[in-house]
Parts: sequence; C-alpha cells; structure tokens
Amino acid sequence: MLTLVIPVYKNEGSLPDLLAAVERLSTQLQGEMETVFVVDGSPDRCYEILRRELPLRGMRTKLVLLSRNFGSFPAIRTGLMHGDGERFAVMAADLQEPPELVLEMDQALRGGDVDVVVGVREARHDPLLSRLPAQIFWGLYRRYVVPEMPPGGVDVFGCNRAFRDTLAQLQESHSSLVAQIFWLGFRRRTLSYVRQPRAHGASAWTLRKKVNYLMDSVFAFTDLPIRLLMRTGALGAAAAALFGLVVIIGRIAGTITVPGYAMTAILIVFFSALNLLSLGIVGSYAWRAYENTKGRPLSVALKVERFGAAAATVESP
Repeated sequence: MLTLVIPVYKNEGSLPDLLAAVERLSTQLQGEMETVFVVDGSPDRCYEILRRELPLRGMRTKLVLLSRNFGSFPAIRTGLMHGDGERFAVMAADLQEPPELVLEMDQALRGGDVDVVVGVREARHDPLLSRLPAQIFWGLYRRYVVPEMPPGGVDVFGCNRAFRDTLAQLQESHSSLVAQIFWLGFRRRTLSYVRQPRAHGASAWTLRKKVNYLMDSVFAFTDLPIRLLMRTGALGAAAAALFGLVVIIGRIAGTITVPGYAMTAILIVFFSALNLLSLGIVGSYAWRAYENTKGRPLSVALKVERFGAAAATVESP
C-alpha cells in the first residue's frame, strides 16, 4: 500500500481540486492507497473543510491537526510517521506538482531497486519575479550546502519504509528535510516534471522563510561560515600587520606627523563589526546545538482522525 502525505497550510481555495485529484489517484491505484492530510496550524478553514469532506469520500484517509504552525518539513515528517503503507510519497496541496508524479514514484518504488525518489523540475511556469529568486536560492544551496541538489530544488519525494524509518531517527530541529534526504544516501532516483502555475491563493513560501531555510541548512550541514571567518580573520591580520609596518616606516622617516584619527576610527568600527558578526555566527551554531539537546518533539499532533469504509475514529496523538 502507498501512503500519500499532504501538508496543508493556507490551501482552502485548492482543497476541492486537491480532493478530486486524490480520489483519481486512489482509483488508479485500485484503493491501495491511504492519504494523510496534515493541517499545519492553518489559520483558514482547511481543517473544517477536510473534516467535513473526508468522511464523504470513498477512500482511506487520515486527518492530522497540529497544535500550531510548525513548518512544512515537520508536517511532512508527522505525516510519514502516521502512515501505515510500505511505500510513501509526498505531494504539495497547491497542485503545482502534477498528481501523476505520485504514480511514477510509486511505480519506481515497487521495483525494489530504489529506496528514495525525488522529483526534479524541468521547468516552471511561475512569473519571472518568482523564478529569479528561486534560481538564486537553489544556486546558493547547491554551491554551499548540498552539491547533489538538482538546479530547481526538490519539493516532492517518495521513499520505502526502510528509508522512512531511517529518516525518522534524525530528530534535528532547525534542519532541512531535503538536505537530510541527500545526506542519508541510499539508492536514489530522480523523476523530472514541469511545475504548474498556482491556481489558487498565494504561496506561503515567503522570502523570510527562504532565508531562514537557507540559514538552517547552512548551519546544519556545513562549516562554511566558520571557514569564511577564519579566512577573513587571517586576511585582516595580514592587512593590519602590513598597515602597522607602513606606519612604523612612516614615523621613522618622518613622513607621518599628524595622528591618523580617521583611519583609527575606521579600523575600530570595521573590526568591531567583524567581531560582532563572528560572535553571531558562532552563536548560531551554539544555539542550534543547544536546541537539539532539549529533546523537544519536532511537532505536536493535537488530533488524529481516520476515515474510510468504517466509521470515523479518533486516535490519540
């Protein structure tokens, strides 16, 4: 059986089309599919609509309501852990990834020669102002975090139970689920698709979230900021030594007669700012390490409901 995980956040407008697409997938898989909808603290009526509609649909589903908005990655992990299938697939609720990709991922996993399948965008129909920041973001991600990352990034993936169980062992807060997928390795395959225009609503993937995601990925998977600080410090020390040598020679030669107030002030401000930046970077690493020692769950399920042929049931989180 395939478990399809769908995180839901501010997708009220797309729910009718989403439910219709999931029903088609369930029919094509001859009912051998369960769908886990994870409502990630959505402020709209997503939970109420799903709670009303799912009992009326002739398919096996689960509805998980998180206690607040934890983010898409914790929501996906929650859905994976509530799935009962042998194979798993993740699908976006905005339908920008074609639902047929789920069937392709399931077919690839059925063969038994692959453990994880990632969807790779061949093209996207988003506006230029949306495509350009995305290209810059994923370019930086490939350059400094995960070199194996496809140029267009990864939004959807599928895996078998063994990979799901291994992924569940990585209980890191403020990390990147996508980077963890590549870090784990296993037998991986890519499937190409064309990203569709968004039909309903606006993306919740804001610039602030992208920056935070990039920072979490950098601090979790690379020591690049530390190495940059070391190189900057070495260059600064060399420049300071050279400047000091020039000042000493000038004083001995008598060419420097007026105290260099402006240069001194500039150097103080520059190195003070560099010192604060260095403390901030080191503090970011220390804070993330401290967060991981707390052992807090990555998400909290407020309610878990199961629907299908039998009457609806409520499970304890």
